[in-house]
Parts: sequence; structure tokens; C-alpha cells
Amino acid sequence: MTLNEKIEFLEEIMDLDEETLTQDMDLDDLDEWDSLSVLSLTVEMKKRYGMDLTTEIVKKFKTVADICNYIPD
Repeated sequence: MTLNEKIEFLEEIMDLDEETLTQDMDLDDLDEWDSLSVLSLTVEMKKRYGMDLTTEIVKKFKTVADICNYIPD
């Protein structure tokens, strides 16, 4: 998965228009990065990659790039 595909995946999870996110955006500045988005990301990571996304891991995410770096290629 390319960086652009990862960002599109996150935009889909956060219900944002395409090309809204950039990798340097702070998650704290995004109203759409809420508990529902975290839950959706957790479910999708398990479904697509068989990966468990724990609360400890999510707390380490500070930017869009942090999540993109966690998503497997």
C-alpha cells in the first residue's frame, strides 16, 4: 500500500473528502479523529491485516504520518 493509499484509507475512516489529509497533520487538530474513528481503524486493521490495534499503540499516534507508518505496505 502506497502512502497515498494509506492517506485515502484514513480519509475514508474519518469520513473526510479526498485530499483533505496530509501526513504532517496533527491528529489533535482533527475533529474527525475521535473515538469512532479509532474504533473504525481498529476494526479495519484487524480485518485487513489481522493486526490488533491496542490503546497503547493508538496513544502513540500524534500525526497522520504516525498512523501511515504503522499500516503495513
